[in-house]
Amino acid sequence: MVSKFSPQTHVKGYFIAKNKQILKNKNGKDYHSLRLQDESGIIDAKIWAFHSAIEPYQSDQVVYVEGEVTLFLDQLQFNIFKIRPAKDGEYDLSTLIPHTNKNIQQLEEELYLYIDSVTNSDMKNLLEAIFLDEETYKKFFTKPAAKTIHHAYLNGLLEHSVTMTRIGIFLSNLYDNVNKDLVITGCLLHDIGKIDELSGFPENEYTDAGQLLGHIVLGTNRVALEISKLKGFDPDLANFILHILISHHGEQQYGSPEVPKSIEAMIVHLADYTDSRLKMLEEILANTKDAKYTGFNKILGRNIRNTNYNK
Repeated sequence: MVSKFSPQTHVKGYFIAKNKQILKNKNGKDYHSLRLQDESGIIDAKIWAFHSAIEPYQSDQVVYVEGEVTLFLDQLQFNIFKIRPAKDGEYDLSTLIPHTNKNIQQLEEELYLYIDSVTNSDMKNLLEAIFLDEETYKKFFTKPAAKTIHHAYLNGLLEHSVTMTRIGIFLSNLYDNVNKDLVITGCLLHDIGKIDELSGFPENEYTDAGQLLGHIVLGTNRVALEISKLKGFDPDLANFILHILISHHGEQQYGSPEVPKSIEAMIVHLADYTDSRLKMLEEILANTKDAKYTGFNKILGRNIRNTNYNK
């Protein structure tokens, strides 16, 4: 399992090849840069030398590999000596797809409890129209919340949305003049566009719509369409909900067309930021238990100290 890898160990097994690139080294010779994934995680990999044991393969293909795990710039790297496409029956796909370690049934039940707790009829009708739709239900409960950054695994969108709602409700209870129904609705719907943005596993790649429009536009369009089907929906409330969707990244430089301009939109943004960043930290620390520092993380912009490391 990728999560158990340590430097200077020889590894062989089945993985999903991801993000294959053919690059050139400083001497002008080709090498392959890719990532290897199983249910426990993903690791950067390289093919430096080409010979008969390096057979043709493609991205998002299950492959059999042999190689050595090394440490490069404080990050684990897999140097591949042998690779070939896996044959049918050689592997169990369920062991190669990352998935939440949370109880799925409990997450589903919690989501529907939040929907049931909404007292505003317009918002409750909107949530039920979306989450009781069979096709939407299937996509939402299985899709990841991201391609790589956080909750990038099976059921990740469900886990992220439920955790965000917990945070949103907690923050709502600390302050006056907060519409808790609006916060719950915003938390549950903020990433609904992810069901159209990402293909799901085993590829977990951006769809054409995801590349061209992105999940904020896709989600806003989906929710606006559902609102248009609900007769008598309060137009001001519709704008409040759509504003939360388009502003949940917090700043225009991070992809939101508008910054949060209501207390509910700010709560949803902070809940999203909190859960996404803390989940990243949780995953980074889980993969670097035996290191004092995790190595520089480009997304977080820092090198994380593992406070549980005491060697």
